Amino acid sequence: MQSKGFLHQIHPVLPVSDVLEALDFYVNRLGFKIAFADDSKNPKYAGVLRDAVEIHLQWHDSAEWEVAMDRPMLRIVTEHIDALYEELAQKDVFHAHTLLRETAWGTREFAFYDPFKNGLTFYRDI
Repeated sequence: MQSKGFLHQIHPVLPVSDVLEALDFYVNRLGFKIAFADDSKNPKYAGVLRDAVEIHLQWHDSAEWEVAMDRPMLRIVTEHIDALYEELAQKDVFHAHTLLRETAWGTREFAFYDPFKNGLTFYRDI
């Protein structure tokens, strides 16, 4: 009997116009660690890791982006959402309207954009 295919993880690839700047943001502001980079001085593709979440960052010419807000939005399941919110609030990554809130769809969450307008939502089910 053959085994059924099993989806194990997902590693989303976010487009960025400056991989070094993106690495700086994800490592020094969001607490990720560098998992890999294709070049240590001028990377075009790199990955960051925090706990069980790995995000890949890929250089794209910003001229390729037709609409500045037409960007990916990641939803990251999170334990200890209040502690994470407090941690990141100290790192000056939030926008004026970033709030930790309970939603009508049964989550407790907060969201903001990285410097390249990729959306990040951290949440847990209530």
